[in-house]
Amino acid sequence: MKTWQRLKQEPGLWPQYRLREQVLETIRQFFKQRGFHEVQTPLLLPIPGAEPNLEVFETELRTATGKKRRAFLAMSPEYAIKKLLAAGGGNCFEITRSFRNEEEVAVGHSAEFTILEWYHTGVDYLTIMETAEALITTVIKLRQPNLKAWQYQGKYYDLTCPWPRYTVASVFDKYAGIAIETLVSESELVEATAKKGYQVEKQTTWEQAFYQIYFNEVEPKLKALSRPYFLVDYPVQQAALARKKADDPRSAERFEVFVAGVELGNCFSELTDWQEQAQRFKADLKQRQHAGKTLYPMDVDLIEALKSGLPETAGMAVGVDRLIMLAGDLPTVAETLFFPTKELFDL
Repeated sequence: MKTWQRLKQEPGLWPQYRLREQVLETIRQFFKQRGFHEVQTPLLLPIPGAEPNLEVFETELRTATGKKRRAFLAMSPEYAIKKLLAAGGGNCFEITRSFRNEEEVAVGHSAEFTILEWYHTGVDYLTIMETAEALITTVIKLRQPNLKAWQYQGKYYDLTCPWPRYTVASVFDKYAGIAIETLVSESELVEATAKKGYQVEKQTTWEQAFYQIYFNEVEPKLKALSRPYFLVDYPVQQAALARKKADDPRSAERFEVFVAGVELGNCFSELTDWQEQAQRFKADLKQRQHAGKTLYPMDVDLIEALKSGLPETAGMAVGVDRLIMLAGDLPTVAETLFFPTKELFDL
């Protein structure tokens, strides 16, 4: 039975689906009260992000006069917003739709999803942690105001702030016995992964080795925690668009935040060095080719924006559907959507 049919038969379900409206309004009020401007960036792009592990939706733009151009649905608004920051746009946020292909229909995934991104100039990722705590707890309290004994899917969690912060190096050391010297070395990490009995081949990459250990040995221990937590200071191999830590260039100023075992958001102290970013983009595009992903050129317009001058900025992306799922004590993101992808495409 389709969701609209269930709603017709069971009108008592409407509050579950109208929680989205409350959450979106709450997010807007949260940032407006802090002086952030709301922006709107395109969903149809000539060049999408360069993330090596994500796949795009590709289409074609055609004009009435016969011009044709490759086009892609946005995987996130990040690149476009950074161009606005370089232009002097200041603190801003966007709530928009994004699209990622070749992802399984699962608890926390949807091919089309709602994403919140906000950027705060003049601060680093430490400030964003505090903002993330405030935003997430504000939304959670819409339905369950008792943060000390918040319940999700039958388990109680303590959401009182501040939330614990664990470095990636520390949890690999504690739960997998992998020291940071091994963790940041491609050859040593792959070798350590093989010694642990995981499947390792000649072409196994550092990232593949990293996630075999993380998903099997680290993540289960973290998911058992009864508090939200920040996983901070990712190895530089996973810096993406984050700057390196000044006191330890083996790591980047990046964090992810987890609530009830669900990854809700990803944050960077943004990289402002255009030359380093160009080098990273080239490496990412090579990884895309190695992984058999759709190929396209580098977004040189973003490099030009960085070259013109990007102020010190930290930014964060939050999966809004997942946030609604948690706030509504719902088992999957599909339960937050009027028209989930799995219904539309019979998955």
